[in-house]
Amino acid sequence: MSQQTSPVSSQSSETTAASKSPNTVANDKTATGFDPVSRRAVLPWIGTFLKPYRAKVIAAIIFLFIGSLAWLSLGQGVRLMVDEGFLQDNGSRLNQIILLVVGITALSSSAIFCRFYLMTWLGERVSADIRLKVYDHLLKLSPGFYAKLRTGEVISRFTADSTLLQSVVGQSLSMALRSSVTVIGGIVMMAITSLKMTGLVLLAVPMVLGPIFFFGRKVRDLSRKSQDRVGDLGAYVDETLHEIHTVQAYSHEDRDRELFNDRVEAIMDAAKGRIMYRSILISLVMFLSILAIALVTWVGAHDVMSGSITGGELSAFMFYAVMVAGSVATISEVIGEIQRAAGATERLIELVETPIDIPTVAEPQSLPAMVRGELAFKQVHFAYSNIREGGVEHGGEGDVIRGLDIHIKPAERVALVGASGAGKSTLFELLQRFYVLKSGSIELDGVDIAQLSPQSLRQQYALVPQESVIFACSVLENVRYGRLDATEAEVKQACIAARADEFIADFTDGYQTYLGERGVRLSGGQKQRIAIARAILADRPILLLDEATSALDAISEQKVKQALDSLMVNKTTLIIAHRLATVINADRILVLDKGQLVASGTHKELIQSSALYREFASLQLLTEDAAGLSS
Repeated sequence: MSQQTSPVSSQSSETTAASKSPNTVANDKTATGFDPVSRRAVLPWIGTFLKPYRAKVIAAIIFLFIGSLAWLSLGQGVRLMVDEGFLQDNGSRLNQIILLVVGITALSSSAIFCRFYLMTWLGERVSADIRLKVYDHLLKLSPGFYAKLRTGEVISRFTADSTLLQSVVGQSLSMALRSSVTVIGGIVMMAITSLKMTGLVLLAVPMVLGPIFFFGRKVRDLSRKSQDRVGDLGAYVDETLHEIHTVQAYSHEDRDRELFNDRVEAIMDAAKGRIMYRSILISLVMFLSILAIALVTWVGAHDVMSGSITGGELSAFMFYAVMVAGSVATISEVIGEIQRAAGATERLIELVETPIDIPTVAEPQSLPAMVRGELAFKQVHFAYSNIREGGVEHGGEGDVIRGLDIHIKPAERVALVGASGAGKSTLFELLQRFYVLKSGSIELDGVDIAQLSPQSLRQQYALVPQESVIFACSVLENVRYGRLDATEAEVKQACIAARADEFIADFTDGYQTYLGERGVRLSGGQKQRIAIARAILADRPILLLDEATSALDAISEQKVKQALDSLMVNKTTLIIAHRLATVINADRILVLDKGQLVASGTHKELIQSSALYREFASLQLLTEDAAGLSS
């Protein structure tokens, strides 16, 4: 069994994790192990998710233009009110103009409703589609990927980053587009009203755009770092809560609070720079915009006094100038959110573009209709890459499996024996093709498993791990996890065979009982019997049993062994063994040492022929009749 990794770790490792948290974007690779994504890839990537909804995107843009142009036309209403209403003291004309203004406002409001609805819907839809795509890709990545990356970091990207992207696509991006149209339209209308004053305004544009581009880039970089710090925090929370029993058992709460506080403060430190740059950006843009308006107003007032333009034209110009200034201010505010979304999107792209480390052939072969379960290891060599097995670090230590040649006949019952780190669990992983061989091949019924699709291969195995996996759903759904079409009656039969029905019957809701996250409502033995029932129901030709009765009491163990004996009939069975009772019932025992097969035979044969097996049997096989070893 692999050594459990918990938050109760050395301070030095925690410090290293904090100092090398996934914030540093290097040229070659980020601290998270992901390759950095080109900034130019963000918009096209989002565009691929918008493409299926192009009709709604076009409609939203149309309504955006209608709403913006309607608001811009209000400036002419202001001009008419001043020149043809107030200055000419014409009440009836003023009434007509007011009605016109109300009509334009109604049109604009309707367009705003449609635009807001469509953009918000698109934000939700795009976020949902991105989550579907990311999750689909995550399911294709091997356990090796998750052994190298903390799942809390993945969850943070999957949830927090996609939620931020949803907010930006649905709201901030819409505001930025509307404001951009308003700026362009406002400048055009200002030019129609007065070229001279418009020219003066345009002189101020570079002063406003400069800070937007400069500080916007800074905000994007710092936003990426901030999101990475949040991911690190999520990973730590996931780890401590997952291992809460160990945390509390060792009174590690105070230390965990300190470490959690360090991560929270790291988020604040990363956010300070982003907040500072955003604040500078907004205030600077506002100041420059209002300064430009004030100077242009001063010039315009002199032109009205000289008779160059009318008071209505100056009023209309000022209306457009204020509208443009407000839109520029809006852009400066939302640019920070857009840049944050860009950083979040880069993190999502990194997940989606993570290479699938288990390659598949373009045209996979098919297994026979009736799989016999014949297995063959042919000169198999394998080395982990920074993966732990049995608590022993193998990364950089050479091959874990060295030149293994094993032939297992159909329906043969084989026990794997060896010290921790000998490669027993690794063989289970390789059989299911969770890792790629360094060299050699593994064959199932004469077919190289590398030529099969991973799904069709894994459908031939029923696995009962030492640490039983229980999902946060009902007993019924847990047992039929490997056979979704099973009826409740079939589930019950499997549970009876696994001796699980006796405790399930005591539950108030029976087979509909919710078992809680990771099966917290069950004891270790109950979890194991649920896992065995799952394997019985799956009814697959090959059984992989990793000490499947280790968590059972003596009475339950005897009952489950009877169920397993009937289950193993006509099925190829591989058993990782730590108990003598398991070993002596096997057709053959394989003794592994440092990834090599050193002995093979029955219990009696090995006691006579293998010194390593005798030593292992006397020291590590848990048995009540150890005295019988010498017989």
